Amino acid sequence: MQGLVILAGPSCVGKGPLITAFKTFHPRLAAELEPLVLYNSRSPRPGERNGVDYHFRSRETIEHMGERQGFHVFEVRGDLQGLDAAELKATLRTKRLLFEGNPFVGEQLLSLATEEGISVTCAFLSPFCLEEIRFLGSPESGVNLQKFVTDVMRRKLLRRMQRQKGILSLPDLEEVERRAGSALKEICLAPRFGNVIPNHDGEDSEHWNAFPYPLGDARKALAAFTAILKGEASPFIEHWDETLPFPLHS
Repeated sequence: MQGLVILAGPSCVGKGPLITAFKTFHPRLAAELEPLVLYNSRSPRPGERNGVDYHFRSRETIEHMGERQGFHVFEVRGDLQGLDAAELKATLRTKRLLFEGNPFVGEQLLSLATEEGISVTCAFLSPFCLEEIRFLGSPESGVNLQKFVTDVMRRKLLRRMQRQKGILSLPDLEEVERRAGSALKEICLAPRFGNVIPNHDGEDSEHWNAFPYPLGDARKALAAFTAILKGEASPFIEHWDETLPFPLHS
């Protein structure tokens, strides 16, 4: 079965652990997917491999590649990512590809696939459910939604980066702030992807792999993502209205 699968969501929301759990508990279904490997101007994180996670290139190289016809460059929180559309279409003739990553890139991939007539299956992993976003964005909550979301994601990102690196440098902390500060704008893109999976168990949660089977929202997210790929309904999937007002100015 050919086509593109997009799993988007803010940094540290749990996309990586979700894919790992999916491969563990649904190996046959996971075997039908191959990762879409983009070009990326940032340095590899601990454990990432060139050509497997991304094609890591310098910013200048990706900017130069962007001058070629059909090569698309995406700005992602200060980094550049790139994709060759012709290469994507050729690969999709024989394979089903999975993009797991940033919603800004996911949205552009969705638009590109629509223009090219490519079949797309989408899911958005959100650190909040719709009811929470509505409440937190209302005057009743008494909170600044931007600051609230940034703080929630900052804590998740700090825990992840401290596990990876130990003592953090100033550039590390600045990177955390960039990613945390971008989260709400990324959440606002959720309606574009159709299927929204609320998940409070981010990458910092032991619910993914400390027990024989995922627990809590990790379990629900796994069930929801599996249902989406099978074309089935799930009580753990939300559908957010495109016209829902997200008060970014609050």
